[in-house]
Amino acid sequence: MAANKKLLMLPGDGIGPEVMGEVRRVVEWMDARRHVSFDIEDDLVGGAAYEVHKTSLADETMDKAMNVDAVMLGAVGGPQWDNVARDARPEAGLLRLRKEMDLFANLRPATCMPALAEASSLKNELVSGLDIMIVRELTSGTYFGQPKGMQTYEGQERCVDTTAYTHDEIERVVRAAFDLAIKRGKKLHSVEKANVMETGVFWRKIATEVGKDYPEVELEHMYADNCAMQLVRAPKQFDVIVTDNLFGDVLSDCAAMLTGSLGMLPSASLGAADESGRRRALYEPVHGSAPDIAGESKANPLATLLSFAMCLRYSFDMSDDAAMVEKACANVLDVGYRTGDIMQDGMTLVSTQQMGEKVCEELNKLAA
Repeated sequence: MAANKKLLMLPGDGIGPEVMGEVRRVVEWMDARRHVSFDIEDDLVGGAAYEVHKTSLADETMDKAMNVDAVMLGAVGGPQWDNVARDARPEAGLLRLRKEMDLFANLRPATCMPALAEASSLKNELVSGLDIMIVRELTSGTYFGQPKGMQTYEGQERCVDTTAYTHDEIERVVRAAFDLAIKRGKKLHSVEKANVMETGVFWRKIATEVGKDYPEVELEHMYADNCAMQLVRAPKQFDVIVTDNLFGDVLSDCAAMLTGSLGMLPSASLGAADESGRRRALYEPVHGSAPDIAGESKANPLATLLSFAMCLRYSFDMSDDAAMVEKACANVLDVGYRTGDIMQDGMTLVSTQQMGEKVCEELNKLAA
């Protein structure tokens, strides 16, 4: 049996515990059928942590996250915590994980399985088979720059957000994107606003420099507003897109809706590799906590299962197993099983747990 792999599961709030339960189902399947053993520990994050610790991420949980091979997160947030102090709100726990684990590269795939192409607002031929990877810088830029907040300027109130990047902050995320592009279609779009922003000029300069180390990758520079237009005009022109924190937030959500359902999309947030080659990493679905359907077995677990597939690929170097999980999810859709968020005429409506069961049945077929 393969050596144990340390995994911290933070189910969080709303539908988080339900979708994470289906990851456990697949982990148990892998333990039984693939002889891969995981050391799993559960803990609290978000509103669930606030109810116990009066903070959305306890120091002890943060310590655990720093000392495992990977963190799987469900979702955080809910209306009952809307009036909690900002530094204790559910989202603050997630931001702390990203910052203290130094998870600088956020990987957001935007893929559209042919079975779900009709769910997109774009024409079938534009999105069927779509496979884009957006790499977003996650720990600097506009969201973290200083100064920030209210000021008095020429006798009136003024509010400021500062966009700031160091050379190393840009280089490491651009290099991560080039490394991904080599393994995919060998094409990278570096996206900024060099026409109006000094940080955009800086970003373009560094991306060009890094590109010299990757002569086999075609590098193209693009302004962020044009990238948004091109995503809805001809999305298949893209393979890997790398961009800053703010533009990455906007463009990855734009790309997500090309696929027809946020409930289908995974993500990975990766840090730098240490001397042993291990890199801190957090995996989570793109969808939120969906408190309106929490506890009703209606949630779509596929985004979380696909996030686990990314975990297998990027944290555990188990690409074959990752591909098997991804194929099982696709096969379940191909034969017509749907949760409510992706339900279509003529398909079979299933619960969260039934969807997880169907994925394991497909895994059994693929492993035979």
